[in-house]
Formats: sequence, structure tokens, C-alpha cells
Amino acid sequence: MTEPILEVRGLTRRFGALVVSDGIDLSLEPGEIHAVIGPNGAGKTTLIAQICGGLAPDAGTIHLKGRDVTALTVRARARMGLARTFQISALAMEDTVLQNAMLGALGAGGRPWRMWHAVLSDRGLRSVAEAALDRVGLTGKAAVRTAELSHGERRQLEVAVALTLGPAAFVMDEPMAGLGTEGGQKMTALLDTLRHEAPILLVEHDMDAVFALADRISVLAGGRVIASGPPDAIRADAAVREAYLGDEA
Repeated sequence: MTEPILEVRGLTRRFGALVVSDGIDLSLEPGEIHAVIGPNGAGKTTLIAQICGGLAPDAGTIHLKGRDVTALTVRARARMGLARTFQISALAMEDTVLQNAMLGALGAGGRPWRMWHAVLSDRGLRSVAEAALDRVGLTGKAAVRTAELSHGERRQLEVAVALTLGPAAFVMDEPMAGLGTEGGQKMTALLDTLRHEAPILLVEHDMDAVFALADRISVLAGGRVIASGPPDAIRADAAVREAYLGDEA
């Protein structure tokens, strides 16, 4: 049996008397898109923060490529190939598209910060960044200031920055947020191709995208996984319909 790329076991986090993550078990298999859905306040953001290293769990473990990373920092996990995209953009808006991608490649290699002119003249970093931009369809925007990109193009750039890590797994936090119909369709098509490079843990509210992309869906409610399985089973699950999907099912 293939070992999961990412595995969460018994993850628990409390804020005072409030249990926000309640013994959560999740796994991400090679080549898979595993979607995590649930109503607002279900604990999705807290779960992602723990997986990526921004928040320490009170109990439970997180394994990446078979290694226990529960105590590792965000940066250490990123260097191991855990690539995250954010619900709210974390890009450097005054830098160009290429500069953002090169910064990602610089961090991925664990190299110390250098003067900008030295970074920009590094052919290795530039090659990695340009390949990532080509992968997401932004080659023609390399010299454009990031602030001038459309919202959808910024989402594409975030994916490109994640690609510079040479990721073992993607963790994507609402990549469809703010995209219109056309932008959502483009992003859906892009993510569908990325699964072959690294599996994706996808937190998303766009149910059309979730059911189009996911091989498996886990549903959070009240900090617990109330159901997990293939899309058809989740769509038909009475508890899931009551807790979240409703008429969308």
C-alpha cells in the first residue's frame, strides 16, 4: 500500500474551553485532490494553520512524506515541500511577477537573503521561476508589477510561487475565492493538472469546483470530521446535507 504524502492523526486544538479541532484524522495520497469543506466556523482555518506549522496542536501528529513534522516551523515544512497558497494574497504587490516567483525559489532553496541585483542575476533561480510562470500561463506577464494583475492572475501567481518549492504536497486555502465563472473554470483546469505533480489538500467553498476536482472529500463541522469519502457518497450523506450542503447537494 502506498504511504500517504501527508497524514494527520488525532489533531486537537483548544482555545480555552472551545475545542476547534477535535481529534481530526486526514490523509493525502499521491496524485489525489482531497477537499476539505464545511460551514463557517467549522475549524478549517485552524486545521490548515496546524498542518502548515503556523499553530501548534494540543494533541495529535502531522507526518509529511513519512516524517513527523508536528514540531517543525512553517519554513522547515516548506523546505520539505509543503506548499501553501492563501485565502488572502501574500504576494509582494510592488514587485514584478517574476520577482515574486524568484523570491519563492530563493526561499525554497533555503538560501540566505542577498541583495536584489544578485538574486535577479542568479540564472538558476530565474530558470525555476520562469518555468513556474510558464506552468500557470503567466510567462507574458513576467515584467508586470504584481499590483497591476487581475485577481485571477494573482491567484495564478500564488500557485506559481508554490510550484517553485518543487512541492511534495499543495495546501490550497480557497483558491477560487473572488474569481468569477471564467476565472474559476481556468483555476479548476489548472488544479486538475497539478495533481500529477503533487497531491492537493483543497479547502474550498465553491462546490462546483470541489465536486469537479476532488477524489475524496472530508466534511468538517464543529471541529470534527463528520464524513469522509468519494464525492458521490458525500453528496448523498444525510448528515452532510443537514450540516452543510443543503440544496447544493
